[in-house]
Amino acid sequence: MTTIIPQGEDLRKAVKWISEERTDHPDRSTGKLLNEACSRFDLSPKEADYLRRFFAQEKTDC
Repeated sequence: MTTIIPQGEDLRKAVKWISEERTDHPDRSTGKLLNEACSRFDLSPKEADYLRRFFAQEKTDC
């Protein structure tokens, strides 16, 4: 599995936060976590798109 490290501190924090939330609360939908992370970390539309693609790719890599 290839890991791509996102650029930008807020984006890295968002990826880490979503990963931790998914571990702690597996019943929460990834879509809701993505939306919350975009607001929480004040991500730009480009960063939000990257985040969505990052977690979509993660599902297909399994």
